[in-house]
Amino acid sequence: MRLCRPPSPSLLPLSIRVPMPASSRPASALFIVFSLFATSAFAQSGARCHGGQSFDQFLATLKQDAVAAGVSQRAIAEASPYMVYDQGIVNRDRGQRVFGQIFTEFSGRMASEGRRVRGQQLIQTYAQAFARAEKQYGVPPAVITAFWALESDFGAVQGKLPTLRSLVSLAYDCRRAQMFHDETIAALKIIDRGDLSPSEMIGSWAGELGQTQFLPRHYFDYAVDYDGDGHRNLLHSAPDVIGSTANYIATGLKWRRGEPWLQEIRVPANLPWDQADLTIKHPRSKWAAWGVTYPDGRSLPNDDLSASVLLPMGRTGPAFLAYPNFAAYTEWNNSLIYSTTAAYLATRIAGAAPMRKPATPVAQLPFNEIKELQQLLARQGFNVGKIDGILGQQSRIAIKTMQAKYGLPADSWPTAELLARMRGPGAPQASSLPR
Repeated sequence: MRLCRPPSPSLLPLSIRVPMPASSRPASALFIVFSLFATSAFAQSGARCHGGQSFDQFLATLKQDAVAAGVSQRAIAEASPYMVYDQGIVNRDRGQRVFGQIFTEFSGRMASEGRRVRGQQLIQTYAQAFARAEKQYGVPPAVITAFWALESDFGAVQGKLPTLRSLVSLAYDCRRAQMFHDETIAALKIIDRGDLSPSEMIGSWAGELGQTQFLPRHYFDYAVDYDGDGHRNLLHSAPDVIGSTANYIATGLKWRRGEPWLQEIRVPANLPWDQADLTIKHPRSKWAAWGVTYPDGRSLPNDDLSASVLLPMGRTGPAFLAYPNFAAYTEWNNSLIYSTTAAYLATRIAGAAPMRKPATPVAQLPFNEIKELQQLLARQGFNVGKIDGILGQQSRIAIKTMQAKYGLPADSWPTAELLARMRGPGAPQASSLPR
């Protein structure tokens, strides 16, 4: 699952952002008229945030900025035929939709047995490159391979759109103009360095490239030549993918050599639930004193290694110890479901047993009731972000606070009991609240 990562990540525990498929758009005359109107409106918006410049004027300025950043005129000339505006890319960016999905469903699909086996096979196939990367960067093969699996299914699904066209279109749009301005210049630097030609730059609609889907700035900063051909090719060279991904994780995401990242645990019914939070860390010895064990009942090590308890589905769902290295996963992708799945798949590739299934199904509030809960939290003065039926980190913090207030287990998971308490006697139901 390739996500376009925003510049300031905030965790999205219950959601994955995916683009609206083309098949879901109505093919009607009214829709065509609306699309033409939207195209004009979006283009005018782009012109407004660029001082009224047309796209051609904007592009000329961007090229000047690229030259000032050290890009050669040769590289710009090679890239120019591909630097065209595509309103469809902008529409796709603005048309991203959010679908609620619980962790066990998402991880069941994405961290499949087939991917575990394939990941282990690739570690054997490219043993030399993985050994070199682990020695040089300290990142275990399983960690690299799990991202390789989730980002492109080991290179099988890298995207089919011209990268430069996507980047300049999103740079002209006002939503994330500066971000994509900088990504465009990074892409030109990749061309200038000789790693890829403009025609080879084919990737996702949001400009990500290669088998582990690097944004151009990450590609330029962290890609390494591991196959010795003089180029950094993350589209076709598995050794380059392995070395570059390890470099990014170690250097860009500050991986801590020799330390774990995620381990499944069993939590007791009387755990201080308010302590189960990624922002709260305790030594393993303290978690052990509170009755936390490994899934098979073995005791945790009685040491000072710091960890958080992560409950992606509340106290009745799966439970994990998240170590400082888990921060690399949330930096890679700001959805907690994705990052936990990637970390869990890495443990499986490394030899861990499958996680235990919850003893009983974990109840999830329907969309309208989650939205109602957000509205009620906002009325209590909490900043929950956008009231959209999708629970992000701000909503989870507010839920934890209200659970503690009502004497409920403060595990940040939205429950019918919390909703009933917040409604109070005679409170309006979800169906009567504004959508």
